[in-house]
Amino acid sequence: MMNRVLILAGGLGKRMHSPKPKVLHEILEKPLIKWVIDSAMSAGIAKIGVVVGHGSEEVRKTLDKDIEVYLQPQQLGTADAVKCAQSFLNGKVVVLYGDAPLIKADTIRKLISSKADMSVLTAKVANPHGYGRIVRKNGKIFKIVEEVDADEEVKKINEINSGMYAFESEALKFALSKIKPSNKKGEYYLTDAVEILLKNGYEVDTVEVNDPNEILGANTQKELAELFKIAREDILDKLMENGVTVEDPSSTFIGPDVKIEAGVTVKPFTFIYGKSSIETGSVIGPQTTLRDTFVGRNTYVIRSECEGAYISNECKVGPFSRLRPGAKLEEKVKIGNFVEVKNSHLFEEVKAQHLTYLGDATVEERTNIGAGTITCNYDGVKKNKTFIGKNSFIGSNTALVAPVKIGEGALIGAGSVITEDVPPFALALGRARQVNKEKWVLKKMEENHEKRA
Repeated sequence: MMNRVLILAGGLGKRMHSPKPKVLHEILEKPLIKWVIDSAMSAGIAKIGVVVGHGSEEVRKTLDKDIEVYLQPQQLGTADAVKCAQSFLNGKVVVLYGDAPLIKADTIRKLISSKADMSVLTAKVANPHGYGRIVRKNGKIFKIVEEVDADEEVKKINEINSGMYAFESEALKFALSKIKPSNKKGEYYLTDAVEILLKNGYEVDTVEVNDPNEILGANTQKELAELFKIAREDILDKLMENGVTVEDPSSTFIGPDVKIEAGVTVKPFTFIYGKSSIETGSVIGPQTTLRDTFVGRNTYVIRSECEGAYISNECKVGPFSRLRPGAKLEEKVKIGNFVEVKNSHLFEEVKAQHLTYLGDATVEERTNIGAGTITCNYDGVKKNKTFIGKNSFIGSNTALVAPVKIGEGALIGAGSVITEDVPPFALALGRARQVNKEKWVLKKMEENHEKRA
């Protein structure tokens, strides 16, 4: 049978004081539960289940379709949560928590490889307050005692229960059938499985985690902030070890799914999230945000915001540019200050360097877009396309009213409003004729003076 991971994600999270389900709070713009799911997938787990409770519909919406979801109607403890997923319990089952995002794939693999009927993931910490303690007899695990049920002697133990386990499913099902709510909270604790299984001849063992930070959970906003800090620093450390220059780690935020090659420089006050990818030789920042954006080799993105964009090699973006979803820049494109590009394809060596909006447009190679140019793509009902042929020159302060096509090599006079297609190599002017009235201002001044007199 295949290995499985069951993630408990039904907790109310009262101490978060937030209307949002606890597992949907984010670290580096990624929900806590997504961190756990991705670790399980990285460990090679093919079957993943999630037990939901509070905010179940919101949590369901964030989960992929291949995740099996089970509802815990009442919050009656961890054993009750696992019991709600009874049909999922086959083969080797690892139980994790949706609010403990730092668990590593290697640790999950260690739990899976344990031969015991039940394996408890433990850690030795300086301050064990709040955690269940591992009570041993003759060096072997004997039971787990929760903080609320612990006496003073047990509270001195510094080996703690992470709450994460691996079970052989038959042993787990047996334990679930025997667990009773014999504790101060009246809940069904999965920790009681240790004593139950030992008394009935099953083998129970422990697996100690290498880094205690892996088992940390977020029960309060302060704890969430601590997890954020640990995760952020860990990501930056790994990037720098792999040859990425991070000039100021204290002001740099990079998500867990970002890929950055050696030779990239990330400048201060930069945020890179989602599935962004950056190739060698590029410089990102300062004061730049990338989300789900590809950046090719030897490209500069300075003081800009890019989301869902594709930026090829040797481009220059910024300062103060905005690339929205669907923006695609081919090699050596220049996008300058206060230029916005949305759902548009800009071919090689296109330049749009000042005060421009390009939406739903195709701009072919070596075209120059003058300052103040806009594509008027929305007619109040639908978006319309603008096509600009290669080697064209669009004069400053031009409005291109879509749908419209500008032919190859065309020249659009500054200040034009273009509502019809322009043939290749044509000069197009779409503005009122200039009229100069000689000495009009002086005459007006004289008239006003006479009125005042």
